[in-house]
Amino acid sequence: MSHIFGPVPSRRLGYSLGIDAVPFKVCTLNCVYCQVGRTSVKTLERKQWIAPQAILDDLRNILAKEEKIDFITFSGSGEPTLNSALGEMIGRIKDMTSTPVAVLTNGTLFHLPEVRRDVIEANVIVPSFDAVSPDVFARLNRPHPELTVEHMVEGLKLLRKEFRGQIWLEVMIVKNINDSMDELKKIAAALHDISPDKIQINSVFRPAAERNIEPALMETLELAKVLFGETAEIIEEFRSDRHNAVVDDIKGAIIQLIKRRPCAVGDISKSLGIHEAILTTHLEILLQEQRIKEVIHRGIKFYQT
Repeated sequence: MSHIFGPVPSRRLGYSLGIDAVPFKVCTLNCVYCQVGRTSVKTLERKQWIAPQAILDDLRNILAKEEKIDFITFSGSGEPTLNSALGEMIGRIKDMTSTPVAVLTNGTLFHLPEVRRDVIEANVIVPSFDAVSPDVFARLNRPHPELTVEHMVEGLKLLRKEFRGQIWLEVMIVKNINDSMDELKKIAAALHDISPDKIQINSVFRPAAERNIEPALMETLELAKVLFGETAEIIEEFRSDRHNAVVDDIKGAIIQLIKRRPCAVGDISKSLGIHEAILTTHLEILLQEQRIKEVIHRGIKFYQT
């Protein structure tokens, strides 16, 4: 499987060409809301989970097609900072292209100096930060037993001091878990100390790792926006009419995309540049071949492997 996917329509980064820097669901957390599913390997071990040359070769082939992309993004189906070659890869990508580099991360490892060094050349870092109370952190993010909220806060504060690019910190608010006034105030106080450039408030818009997870009420998201301050925004669904991606193997491209996250027809259409009517035909074939499946989540049909 290629280590590169997309470009994927992102609510935060426009059209993002994704890089999987670790194998599927290797992570430091096992968040209940994760759209990729439950973590299979929960670890703090940093190593070359995937050889950097394999990733860079895949990327070079994609960039040769000159597709329009807004960001090259380390994200995918696991925690990218677990790859000990992350810094090397970011540096070599910066030599390869002028396209900005983003790192989507759960933010758990920035208390380690070597991790902060590895991301120093990125343009944007998008860490997650969802809870301050240890019991809420345990229930929502289900961390590796050696991780603490104090690790996260200290690491993010140090990152802010050392990193000269943009930090867009995401807070995922989940109904009946971290949406109380008390927890939102604690998060707001921590965010003040961390001082990111943007605070992006999100909720559960796609099928999650656990079925009973529900999105926060819009009133709660609006309250969080007030508490978090003037840099806070509520992330809206991505909207674009761009349909310019070149796809050689439509069915293969669909599978590569939905391996990473469940997608609705509109998501796949925007990402792959394929008209929805044509796309629907290929999805029906893949369903008949039992290579993909569909799931209804809050009245919307999503496709996944």
